[in-house]
Amino acid sequence: MFKNEEKKAVTEMVNSSNVIAKETKIIGEIAAQGNIRIEGTVEGTIKSEKKVVIGESAKIIGNITALDIEISGFVQGEVSSSEALYLKKTAVINGDMYTKKLVVENGAVFNGICKMTDDETSPSEMDTVEDHMDKQLVK
Repeated sequence: MFKNEEKKAVTEMVNSSNVIAKETKIIGEIAAQGNIRIEGTVEGTIKSEKKVVIGESAKIIGNITALDIEISGFVQGEVSSSEALYLKKTAVINGDMYTKKLVVENGAVFNGICKMTDDETSPSEMDTVEDHMDKQLVK
């Protein structure tokens, strides 16, 4: 009897969305199994097993890690997406980006290094452009 109710509660928790409103400021770490949408200010780390959406009014000082990330606001820090990273036309990113797939709208601003891979390599294990070129020369 309780097993079905427990499964339903876990499913609802995983499919849930968390919203941080425009007037809200959070200092610290945010970790969620579901989606996160931020319109306010966050100083710290943001982690999600699903999708993180940074709205136009949002200001993030810290690192973001998620399956998919969509940015329309300001981010100062490292952005790591294990699947897709979308930079909307109002996005401003000052920091390094790591992703499998990158979609950039005209007008988005990015200052940093972008490393892309199509496997499960972690950002710290990814080759730099120079490393990749050295490997190509050795072949």
